[in-house]
Amino acid sequence: MTDNRLHYPATARNRDAIVAVLRDVLPASGVVLEVASGSGEHVVHFAQAFPVLAFQPSDPEEAARQSIAAWARQAGLANVRLPLALDAAADKWPLSSAAAILCINMIHIAPWRATQGLLRGAARLLPAGAPLYLYGPFRRAGVVTAPSNEAFDASLKARHPEWGLRDLEVVAALARDHGFSAPAVTEMPANNLSVVFWRT
Repeated sequence: MTDNRLHYPATARNRDAIVAVLRDVLPASGVVLEVASGSGEHVVHFAQAFPVLAFQPSDPEEAARQSIAAWARQAGLANVRLPLALDAAADKWPLSSAAAILCINMIHIAPWRATQGLLRGAARLLPAGAPLYLYGPFRRAGVVTAPSNEAFDASLKARHPEWGLRDLEVVAALARDHGFSAPAVTEMPANNLSVVFWRT
C-alpha cells in the first residue's frame, strides 16, 4: 500500500465466512466493539455488511490504528468510528458499554493475560444476552489438531513463548467464570472456529 493501510491476505479468505456466522449473532442495533482490529480490513467489511450497526475498532498498536482509519476513509463508511487505543489485557478500557464484541485471531497471538483481560472487559461492557465472538484456531479435547495448526502453534511459540493455540475448554471455563454461556462453535475454513459466548 502507498498509504497507511496494512493488508493481510487471510482477511479476504475468511471475511465472508465470518459474516455468514455473524448474521445470526449480531444484534439489530447498537455499537459493536472489535478488539485487536489489526489492519482494519475486517471491520470495514463488517460495516459494509451490517450498515445499521455502528462499529468501534480498536488496537493497542499505533500503526494498526492508522491503517484502520485509512481503510475506513477509503471505504467512505459513516458507521466505522475512529479506532481506540485498547489493550485487551488492561484493567480499564476506553469505553463503558457495547452491544457485541468481536475478537478475531488475537488470543493465540498474545499472552494468556490478553484472553483473561478480554473476558473481564467483555463481562463489564456487555449486557445480558449480548454476544462475544471469537475466531481463530483452537485445540479441542477429543479432536485431533490439524497438522497445519500444529505447525502454526510451533511457529507461534518460537516467536514468543507466551503465544500459541489455546484449549477451547480452558477458554470456555474462563468465560463461564465471567458470566458467559457455554460456547456455540461453528467449523470454519482452514481449520479455524467461530466461537460465540453469550452474556448471561
